[in-house]
Amino acid sequence: MLRPIFFLQYLLLTILLLLTSLSVQARALPDFTQLVEEAAPAVVNISTTQTVQRRSARGLAPPGEIPEIFRHFFGEMPEGQTPFPEQQQKRQSLGSGFIISEDGYILTNNHVVENADEVIVRLSDRRELIAEVIGTDTSSDMALLKVDAKGLPVVKIGNSDALKVGEWVLAIGSPFGFDHSVTAGIVSAKGRALPNETYVPFIQTDVAINPGNSGGPLFNLKGEVVGINSQIYTRSGGFMGLSFAIPMQVALDVADQLKEQGRVSRGWLGVAIQDVSRDLAESFGLDKPQGALIANVDPQGAGARGGIKTGDIILEVNKQAIDSSSDLPPAVGRIRPGEKARFLILRDGKHRTLHVAVGERPDEPRVSRTEQPAAEPASVDRLGLRVEILPAALKERWSVESGVHVVEARRDGAAALAGIRQGDVLVSLGGESIKTPAQFATLVQKLPANQSVALRLVRRGNSQFIAVRIPE
Repeated sequence: MLRPIFFLQYLLLTILLLLTSLSVQARALPDFTQLVEEAAPAVVNISTTQTVQRRSARGLAPPGEIPEIFRHFFGEMPEGQTPFPEQQQKRQSLGSGFIISEDGYILTNNHVVENADEVIVRLSDRRELIAEVIGTDTSSDMALLKVDAKGLPVVKIGNSDALKVGEWVLAIGSPFGFDHSVTAGIVSAKGRALPNETYVPFIQTDVAINPGNSGGPLFNLKGEVVGINSQIYTRSGGFMGLSFAIPMQVALDVADQLKEQGRVSRGWLGVAIQDVSRDLAESFGLDKPQGALIANVDPQGAGARGGIKTGDIILEVNKQAIDSSSDLPPAVGRIRPGEKARFLILRDGKHRTLHVAVGERPDEPRVSRTEQPAAEPASVDRLGLRVEILPAALKERWSVESGVHVVEARRDGAAALAGIRQGDVLVSLGGESIKTPAQFATLVQKLPANQSVALRLVRRGNSQFIAVRIPE
């Protein structure tokens, strides 16, 4: 008779422990209600209007050039006229932003207001104000707006550098026009480099971000803005778990410059860089792949004036570690032009410190060209390559001072297996400049077997290093 009683007590105790555990877990989850109440009033909805020209036949013809079939029907028209009258259409878009000063300065994304004829900001109290675009910066996708108002609610600014992976974050914005929608998640990664986004080390989160969230704030649990929601990775057009925000420290620097001078100045070295692979790390004497490898140096750039050379590996900038090549542009970009920065580099297997006065990034990179002497006949080497003298036309087109031209890369050869192709220009091998086919053959012959050696080449005008493992 006692056994069922003991079993029932055991069962009740187990249920009680389970409920207690669930209660503890529930209490451990963050409560965002107070954060939203305090922060939401400073978040705004941004709508823009852009006028576009469009030709139409009774409103049905698509924009652009007149289709060829209509040319036959209407014949030749007088110059400057078309069979379709031009019509003006209003194109509208939505985004988000947030107020950073009581007198009406607002931060958002550049792509939210780009080419807009009119920008309207809707506040949390439903007021709508016309905004002036103070300045934009396409490189960071940032825009600074100003509305004519006083005593506005403002966000608290946080330190994005102090964010930790796994930390809770929250977004407020207007996805698909639904004002003040709140979504939450965690920081997935920091310092993410995205294609064509050179100067922003993005914060990656799993916060649900959709069209309309762009330009809205990303908050930490203290209610401080630590980022500006900017991009998502998607194959469907909607949220897929990968969202990217501009760090607030980057945004503040851009905002200050836009407010002061209407444009953004960034530090610039005038170098081409690439990642250090495992084989390249071995060839340069590194214990592991790290740093930014200098593939080319503009002779007129700040890097060249400061002593940086092709083949150097930059390991630190002002004591900030450069783990991969994508870390270098934002690190240099944050330095004001004219300021000196400390660069720790690896050259010829030895660590060196350079103090380089950083230049200002030009609108378009400068290209230097030099005249080239012509050289001699082709040769075959142990790497499976057949090379010839560098044609004068390639020297001029690609600004190469010396090297040899690859006319054949045997499929099973060590060079082809490393990625060298027909048409490449080989510029240096193991840190030594290549001048003629004969000299190149001598260099190759002296290389020790079963070791990786760094070979610098130019392919369609772009310089890069490739590690080649020397065969027996």
